[in-house]
Amino acid sequence: MSLINKQVPAFKATAYHNGKFVPVSEQSFKGKWSVVVFYPADFTFVCPTELGDLADHYAEFQKLGVEIYGVSTDTHFTHKAWHDTSDTIAKVQYPLVGDPSGQLARFFQVMIEEGEDAGLAYRGTFVIDPEGRIKTIEVHDNGIGRDATETLRRVKAAQYVAAHPGEVCPAKWTEGAKTLTPSLDLVGKI
Repeated sequence: MSLINKQVPAFKATAYHNGKFVPVSEQSFKGKWSVVVFYPADFTFVCPTELGDLADHYAEFQKLGVEIYGVSTDTHFTHKAWHDTSDTIAKVQYPLVGDPSGQLARFFQVMIEEGEDAGLAYRGTFVIDPEGRIKTIEVHDNGIGRDATETLRRVKAAQYVAAHPGEVCPAKWTEGAKTLTPSLDLVGKI
């Protein structure tokens, strides 16, 4: 069953953010757009490239009113240690959420339950609207890194569609490009 338009359930977690341990819950996603980015583990290889890419684009997300949440099944203590020892992760200004119980990874359907990577999460990216509903999902196998600019494009498209009921964003849509208004007259003309 798809998670699209599902409400993020009640949860409590702790994040490392701006030098402090802070609580995060489903209420953290209310009233603003959010991007939740699952990754397998701290102190790994592809993960810092992705989190660093998001850090490099963080100001653009913030201009759109978006908060990013990096999540792994590590603890918030491990997030702090990684932040303190990695130049790339030191750039991260968004919360790094600890999910050692796997509650979030299981809800978002990215938990690896079997095999040598059991207990880790797949690379999952979820755009969540201000009501706490999931609007986009992207899940990768762990050897395939993501691109922050594509996540930005999807956020902008989700925000546009939310603000313009009746319009849809076609393939490769970018901010300012033409959208479509589905109608009987448009059928078969694209």
